[in-house]
Amino acid sequence: MKTLRYSIITLMLSAFMLTACSSDNDSTETKDWTGTATFFASTDEQGFGTYYNPAIGRCGDPMPFYDSKTEEFKVLYLQDYDNNAPYNYHPFWGVSTKDGANYTSLGEVLPTGTSSLEQDAALGTGCAVYSKEKGLYYIYYTGHNPNCTNTEVVMRATSPDFKNWTKDNLWVLNGPDYGYDGSDFRDPQVFVGDDGLYHMVIASKLKFAEFTSSDLENWEHVGSFPMIWDRMCECPDIFKMGDWWYIVYSEAYKTSWSRKVKYMMAPTFEELKACFNDPGANWPKDGHEGVLDSRAFYAGKTASNGTDRYIWGWCPYRRGSTLFEKNVNVGADGEPEWAGALVCHKIIQHADGTLTLGEVPAMAGKYNKDVNLTVMASNGYSDNTLTGDDAYVLYNRLGTCNHLSFTITTSNNWDKFGISFVRDTDSEKYYTLVVNPENENTRKVNFEEEGPAGKGFVEGIDGYNFNRPTDNKYNIDIYTDNSVLVMYINDVCAYTQRIYGIQKNCWSINNYGGSVTISDVKVSCQ
Repeated sequence: MKTLRYSIITLMLSAFMLTACSSDNDSTETKDWTGTATFFASTDEQGFGTYYNPAIGRCGDPMPFYDSKTEEFKVLYLQDYDNNAPYNYHPFWGVSTKDGANYTSLGEVLPTGTSSLEQDAALGTGCAVYSKEKGLYYIYYTGHNPNCTNTEVVMRATSPDFKNWTKDNLWVLNGPDYGYDGSDFRDPQVFVGDDGLYHMVIASKLKFAEFTSSDLENWEHVGSFPMIWDRMCECPDIFKMGDWWYIVYSEAYKTSWSRKVKYMMAPTFEELKACFNDPGANWPKDGHEGVLDSRAFYAGKTASNGTDRYIWGWCPYRRGSTLFEKNVNVGADGEPEWAGALVCHKIIQHADGTLTLGEVPAMAGKYNKDVNLTVMASNGYSDNTLTGDDAYVLYNRLGTCNHLSFTITTSNNWDKFGISFVRDTDSEKYYTLVVNPENENTRKVNFEEEGPAGKGFVEGIDGYNFNRPTDNKYNIDIYTDNSVLVMYINDVCAYTQRIYGIQKNCWSINNYGGSVTISDVKVSCQ
C-alpha cells in the first residue's frame, strides 16, 4: 500500500520527463529530474508489457504450446489473485504470442469447477495439444480438491476453436488405480515419441507415471521412472531437439535451496528416463548441473514452432508485511511468493547437446529507442576502466522498461565485478548482480544487498554458476520491465531477478579489486 510520501513523490515526478523513457507526461513544472541522482521510491505500473503480468493478479505455472493451426504460441497459465477462493481457484487464463516478447490476452480459457465438491474445484498445471486429424484442441490438466477421494487426478477438456471448451466428465486418471499417490498426481505433459505414439508423463510422489495413446482418447499405463532422490520434480516437459531427448523439470519448494528449473539429456527417451537412476552421475556436463536460471525463474516449460524453442516460467513477486503491501523485501532470505510475471527465454542448444538460455530475438527490436547516457558519479573510473576496491561508475536514471548492453573485460582470471540497481548518490542500500570468481574457471552470479544498510549476500536467492570466458570478455545484455530483470552473458548464463524500484533510479557498474574495462555501453527503451 503506498504511503502518503510515496503518493506525493509520484505526483511530483509525473510532471517531469526523465532522460530515460518513461510513461510520465510533460508539465510546466521547472524541476529538472534528469540532472539528479538521488533515490526515488518508484512503484510498478499495473500490468507488464514485456514480461507479461495481468493487470489484476499474477501468472502461475505457464503451459505453452505452438498452435500450428493459427501459427502462434499460446501460453496458458494458472491465474492467481491476492484473495483466491478457498476451493475454486487457479482457472486457466492465457496469452498468445508470435515472438515471446509481445502478448495478446486470451482471457479465461478453462474455468474451475463451480462447486467445492467438484474434483476440479481448483485447477493445477497441465498441457494443451492440437489434433489435426480430429480438428480438436485438448487440455489435460490437474483437478485438485482435498474434499474428494483423491486430492489430485488428471482430467481433460476439448475444444474445436480454443474458445469453447467441453470438460470430459466421464474420463479421469486416478493415481491409486495404477499404484501412485492420490495426493500428488499432477502436471500431465503430452508429447509424441519416436514410436509415433502420444506419451503422457505425470508427476507423482518420488516418481513419474507414464501413459501412451495412439489417439489422445484412450490411454494405457506403461510404467514409471524415478525422480531425483527424495525430491519432488514438478511441471515435467519432455521434448526432442536435434539428436537429443530432454526433460525439463522444477524442483519443488520443499527443497528450497535447489528450487530451480533444471534439465536432463540423453540420446533416447529410454536413456533419458534411466538418467534419474543415478542423477549425480548423469548431470549434463554444462558447468551448472543442468540448472537453467536463478531461483527467480520457476515452473519453466517449453514449446517450439519447428525452428526455435522457447521456455516460459514465472518470476515471483515478494510480499510485504501485510497482504497488500508489495514492492518490498527484495533482500529477504525467505521464500518468494507463488506466481508472478511471465519470463520467456530462447533455448540455446550447444554442439555437445547441453542447453543454456538466451534472449528472445524480438526483445532487441522492441527496445529500440536509444537513451542518452550520462555519468552521474564515479570512483576509481578513468579511460573506461575501473580500478581498485569500491570502484564504480554511476549512470543516469532508467525508465520503466530498459535494455542495457555493454562489455566487461577483466584484467585476469580472478577479477570480480557487478551491476547495481536502485543505486543513487544517497541510497542506504541497493541491489547488485555480482559476477564472483568461485575459482579460476567458474563464475557465479550472486545477488547482494549493498550500501551502508545492506545485508550483503542474500542467501535465500542463491546464484547461478557458469564457466569463465577464456578471453575474459563478458558480453552482457540486461532487460527490465518494471521490477522484473533478466541478465544474459555470452549465451552461457541467464539470470532472472525481481528488484523493486529499478525504474526512475540510477544504476552502476562496479569493480571489487583488480581492474575491469567497460566498453560499448548502451541503454535503450521501448
